[in-house]
This record gives sequence, structure tokens and C-alpha cells, in this order.
Amino acid sequence: MNTATKGFAQAFVAVLVALLVGWAGSQHGHSVAGMPVMLLCVLTAFLVQWIVFIHAWKNRTEKYFDLTGSLTYLTVLLLALTLGNGEPRSMLIAALVAIWAVRLGTFLFRRVSADGHDRRFDTIKQSFSTFFMTWSLQGLWVSITLACGLAALTAVETRPIGTMAVIGVLLWVAGFTIEVIADRQKSAFRAVEENKGRFISHGLWAWSRHPNYFGEILLWLGIALVALPVLTGWQYVTLVSPVFVYLLLTQISGVGMLERRADRAWGEDPEYQAYKSRTPMLMPRPPG
Repeated sequence: MNTATKGFAQAFVAVLVALLVGWAGSQHGHSVAGMPVMLLCVLTAFLVQWIVFIHAWKNRTEKYFDLTGSLTYLTVLLLALTLGNGEPRSMLIAALVAIWAVRLGTFLFRRVSADGHDRRFDTIKQSFSTFFMTWSLQGLWVSITLACGLAALTAVETRPIGTMAVIGVLLWVAGFTIEVIADRQKSAFRAVEENKGRFISHGLWAWSRHPNYFGEILLWLGIALVALPVLTGWQYVTLVSPVFVYLLLTQISGVGMLERRADRAWGEDPEYQAYKSRTPMLMPRPPG
């Protein structure tokens, strides 16, 4: 299979997986003119990606990639709120996700703007099919990450907010706080000229080598717990959301990619090896 065919095939698989999860989440959910609202949200997630991709390909730029991801979350949430059940649980989930999306999107956009480019895309954006596949994968990321939240927003089943939702909100607050603090600590560290080419090992980064990703996983687990009480039948499939986030950040991108990059940069540095041996990769632990 050549590169072009592979890229389009991966994009097709991404859409298919998202639609299957969207179909499961749409069971016992609201519909508009016979179209399940959750499936409509999934299709919208990909449509937004592909519209912006046209501009991105024409200009060979990834500048708006992360910002588009956040815009997609907000667009899909607005659609689900407009056509869904509109209950307090839905408003709560939408608010939590919107806060996260706006914060992360603007943070990543400022970072890529300051750097001038995202080096992950240096090769990717030269191939139409590979670049298209990458934008399609972002549609998958939005659809699966948000799946249990969307299922709750569009569910026919409604229940008062209870203990499970409170626990979920507390987990979200903890995860969001960890992620924000970790990102700010690393940004402040990198802003100091003397730290160029060095690794951060203080603050939350003394507790975990990837505290921001731990916070990300934790907050999406919180969203899943808020959504859980109104899910039923096939909708339970959407609980793949926090599992997907965990696997994505630990096995596909995120942790694994950064660990390999760090080993290439500082693998022979005794100071880094000491930091690596005493600091957990993901789950925070007080520095000893």
C-alpha cells in the first residue's frame, strides 16, 4: 500500500470508528428529522476539520490545527445543547468541556505561534493524504474523547445530579488544575534563555515526568463519571472515552513520543538518568 492510499485508508477508518461509537451513543438518544443528534454531532466534528483543512493544505500550515480542535469541541457542544435534552447535567458537562477546550486551544495556539511551527508537521504537511488523515484523526479524537459526554447531552434518560456527578466534578477540577499548573510551570521554564536545551525537574515535574497528561486523563475520567448515571444499553460503549484518552496519551502520542525524544536529547546525561529513576513517568508521587 503506497503512502497516499494508506493515508486515505486511515482517514476512512477514523470516520468509521467514530460513526460506530456515535451510533452506540445515539441509542436511547434524541433525534431530529429521524437523524440521531449524536451522529449529527460526530459528522459535524469531521466536517469542521475538513473545512479548515482546505485552508491548511493550500497554505501548508498547521498553525490553526490545535485551535480548530477546540473550535470543534465548542461547535459540537453547542449543537448537542441545542438539539439535546438541555437538562442541568448536560449544561454541567458542556461547561466543563468548554472551559477545558478554550484553555487548551488558546494555550497550544499561543505556543505554536511563538515557535513559528509545530515540528510534528514538518513532513506530514507535505503529503496531501497524510495531512488529510491527520485532520481526520483530530475529528476522531474529538468524537471519541467527547463520546460519553455527548451521549449524556443527547440522552432521553434524565436524572437529578447526584453523588456520582459530584465525584466526577471533583476529579475534573483536580485534573484541570494539575494540567494548567504543569503547563504554566513548563512554559515559564522554557521562557528562560539559560534553560534552552535543558529538562524541567521542579514543581509538579518533580512528582511526575508528564503531570500535564496525568491531569488530562483525570479530567476526562471525571467527565465520564458525570455522564454515567444517564447512560443505558449501547450507550455504555461511549465509556471508551477515558480509556481512549489514556491509550492515546500513553501508547500512541504524548508520553511515548516525548520519552523517546528525551532519551535522544539527554539519554547520556547522568542528571537526567537520576531524574528519570526517581520520578514516575505518569502517576504523580511526592519527590523523595
